[in-house]
Amino acid sequence: MRREHVVTPPEPGGSPPARSGWRRFTARALADETLSQKATLNMVASILDYGARVVVGLILNPILVSRLGDLVFGVYQVLGRFIGYATPAGGRPSQALKWTIARHQYSTAYDEKRLQVGSALAVWLLFLPVLVVAGGVLAWFAPVILSVPDNLVLTVRVAAALLVLDLVLVNLLTIPQSVVQGENLGYKRMGLSMLVVFLGGALAAAAAITGAGLVGVVGSVVATTTLTGLLFLWVARRHVRWFGATRPSFRLVASFVRLSAWFLLWNFVMQLMRGSDVVVLGIADSAESVTTYALSRYVPEALFGAVAIVVSAVMPGLGGLLGARDHARAVTVRSESMTATWLLTTAAGATFVLWQESFLTLWVGREYYPGPTATLLIILMTIQFAFIRNDASIIDLTLELRGKVLLGLLSAGLAIALGFLFVGRLDLGISGVAAAFIAGWSILSVAYPWFVLRTLEVPLLGQVRGAIRPLAFSVLVFAGAVALAPRLEAGSWLTLVLLIAVSFGLLALASFVLGLTRRQRERVSRRVRQVVGR
Repeated sequence: MRREHVVTPPEPGGSPPARSGWRRFTARALADETLSQKATLNMVASILDYGARVVVGLILNPILVSRLGDLVFGVYQVLGRFIGYATPAGGRPSQALKWTIARHQYSTAYDEKRLQVGSALAVWLLFLPVLVVAGGVLAWFAPVILSVPDNLVLTVRVAAALLVLDLVLVNLLTIPQSVVQGENLGYKRMGLSMLVVFLGGALAAAAAITGAGLVGVVGSVVATTTLTGLLFLWVARRHVRWFGATRPSFRLVASFVRLSAWFLLWNFVMQLMRGSDVVVLGIADSAESVTTYALSRYVPEALFGAVAIVVSAVMPGLGGLLGARDHARAVTVRSESMTATWLLTTAAGATFVLWQESFLTLWVGREYYPGPTATLLIILMTIQFAFIRNDASIIDLTLELRGKVLLGLLSAGLAIALGFLFVGRLDLGISGVAAAFIAGWSILSVAYPWFVLRTLEVPLLGQVRGAIRPLAFSVLVFAGAVALAPRLEAGSWLTLVLLIAVSFGLLALASFVLGLTRRQRERVSRRVRQVVGR
């Protein structure tokens, strides 16, 4: 016999209006078997895509540096982040749609879901003129703010305009992607999106090699965005049986705008957090220093991007648990996610510290190695962001974003101010910008876990006690890695790959055995057996 559960829609301040349709909900869909299987498949699909992007980046970045030069490559890195500041002007309806669908993924109220898609399209159209104007202003003034030479002014403006076009397309074409991911069906594009990534990399390489320059490289980004959007549109039409859009009422659009507004502001916060370090370094120092910084942080971002994929794979399922108010299982999922994040980031981060100089020497040249202090700070900043992103995603699922966004704005603003102080006034360069953002983000490292634990009704003291052992182990591991790194060197790619594999394996084993409590080890082992079994 099928049991029906009544799920209370979230309160206003972020959520869609309470409607009877959202209450059609089946408990059977919340079985552990279903959640674990979908999370595993989503993770595999995402890892395939991400692995393709990492491979493309490893091949493409040296080509771009050699063909564009340090100056133009640095401008390209800064420009992408700088134009990204216009993203909130687009309303970001896909983000609100994704988490709304995720929270109600087990509802059979398909008419309500189509209304949400219609609302997302209406918000995109409503904000389109704002995005075009805001992006156009940034594109026009980009050469002035970045202080590029006169011969590059027109090139930078055209490239910036293309990036604005890319933002317009992203806001529209991610709507079907948000539906697919919200329904926990992201794995349905497995393999196909990976091919699009390789094609986009090939287009960018061809643009650089044939002399199309910065404009050609940015044009390949627009082409890749278009192909990815069309792919997810095909997946949604094929695998989401209710997919479509219904014209919403003005009241529903207004409600969706209110929800989108908080996601819009949060997206702006994320742009500040993820891109402002490059912008600060480019303005307060030089485009050439941005090139060194971008190349130095490529590997840690790639490593921890993979960790984020593992965690994000369980988020739609976690959204279903929160929607059903099953806090006990939600706490277990959050605990396992944090433990896995710590385990992987500690082992990968220490490995990165050990072999970063050898990697950069073989990849692009020793002159791009920023030094041991900057390397350690880059890795700590990236680890910190990984944990902040975990809890930020959980807060997204609650659809209660006001406090999260306001704290994010405060934290990002402090980080940027410290960045200009450390880099511009104190002349600390790459080490300064990394230290500034670590200090600025410390607000979120405390506030977000507290908010999540309060939402899940978990005692804070118990969580603090559970973090003492892993934290102490991390300090010892990174201190040892910094001490050993200057004495280590790999003279070839084969040697480097083997040494990285051995180092990561040993560090992961040590972290698992010595850094985790017995209960944490049991949880990780049980989850790994479930995943491998599938």
